[in-house]
Formats: sequence, structure tokens, C-alpha cells
Amino acid sequence: MGFPASGKSTFARKFKEKIEQKFEDVRVKIIDPDLIRESITRGEFNHKKEKLVRKKKIKLIKKALRNGDIVISDDLNYYSSMRHELMEIAENTKRGFFIIHIATPIEVCLKWNEERGKKIPNEVIHNVSNKFDDFNRYGWDKPIDIVDLSKISNLSLKIEEIVDDISNEMNKEFLSIGTGLDSKQHSNPNNERLERISRKYVGNLLKIPEYRQIKDKILELRKQFVMENLNKSLSKSEISRALNAYFENRLNVSPS
Repeated sequence: MGFPASGKSTFARKFKEKIEQKFEDVRVKIIDPDLIRESITRGEFNHKKEKLVRKKKIKLIKKALRNGDIVISDDLNYYSSMRHELMEIAENTKRGFFIIHIATPIEVCLKWNEERGKKIPNEVIHNVSNKFDDFNRYGWDKPIDIVDLSKISNLSLKIEEIVDDISNEMNKEFLSIGTGLDSKQHSNPNNERLERISRKYVGNLLKIPEYRQIKDKILELRKQFVMENLNKSLSKSEISRALNAYFENRLNVSPS
């Protein structure tokens, strides 16, 4: 999200490239309402057609997610209601949802808009600035990163850091899925050790791109392993050896 002429599309293109470089066999789809608008109104802004543009944008986002793509919504998203709608779509398709705020100051946006031939009326930029919903109302509405493109000397490096942050957050989300233990089982020190070591093992496994593609299977195998070894007095080394054998037999893997 960000103001018009803040550099969102430039960021989105480089963001797409970095994701595809880091993770093999993933497809990243940028949904750009400007392109939708071009097909509907020949590039001219017509507020009467904006509902149609928005409807087409949401349809394309849902379609891309259903097809298994990672989606970048390259849009203003300046109302919290707009961001909430995208979050709900992500939740309904069981996907992670992250906000990146392109926080280039309005005076820089106006300057860049002038330099590129005023593609957007300046009053539109001011209007978005005045209506912008800040990130202090809802717990879910927090950016994973805030980027002022006018102050970034190495955008590629910054994007690499954001991709790593998102990857780490996704790992946490995957590993937050419980194993179905009740409070009494959790209170057993042997079970607590089993949970902790297996969680770390699977976390390392999910750092490998090829295994992130089968994360659901890996998480289910971890759950099965824990349930099969509940209340056993296993040492740390015994659990580690058993984990290696368990996953090697089922996936032919041995994470470092």
C-alpha cells in the first residue's frame, strides 16, 4: 500500500523477482488495477467505472490464489477496509497475508509524478493522503515492513530482507499448528521436550524451498510422530535420531 507515484509498481516488480529467485517452482502474480483500468477505460480515470475496476481486481486475486500463485496486490489500499478485504480473501484461501507500506513522502510522490509527466492529477495524490487510514486501529493491520523508496540506496538488498522476514513469519505460522495434546499431556516434561525438538526439526526442514511445497504433509508427519512417541522417556539425542529416521523413511530427507 502507499500513495500514488510512491514507487509501488517498481517495488512490486523487484519483489516478484526476488521471491521467484529465492523459492523454486513458485508463481508470483502482480495484480495491478492500472492495467485493469486500461482495459476498461483506456487508461483514463473515470470514477463511475471504479467499482467495475475493483470488482475485476478482486476476481483476479481470488483466481490467482486458487491457482496456487503468490499474489502481490499493487494498489493504493489506503483504507483499512480495503486491507481487511484482502486479509479475508487470504484467510478464506488459507494463505498468509502481509502488508508492506511504501511510505514515500507525499512531497517526493508529487515530484516523481511531475518527472514522469503527471500521469496522475496532483489532487488525487493529495486526496489519498488526506483519506489514508493509519495503522493504529487494529491488531491485524500492521505492516511487516515500511519502505521509503526515496531513502533506500540498495532496494534489492532491502527486498531480500523483507522476503526473509516473510519466510520466517510463514514458518512460525506453519509450526503454530498444534499436535492435539491436552493440558495434561503438555505438562509432561518428556512430551514438552518432544514438542520442542520436533518443532525445531520441522522448522529447519521448511527452510528448504522444495520441502515448503509439501508443508502440509510435513506438518502432518510431525503430528503423527509426536502422537506415536507421547509419554516416552526419550533423551534429546534419542528424539533427534528417531526424527531423522522417521522423516528419511517417509520423505527421503535429512535436513541439516
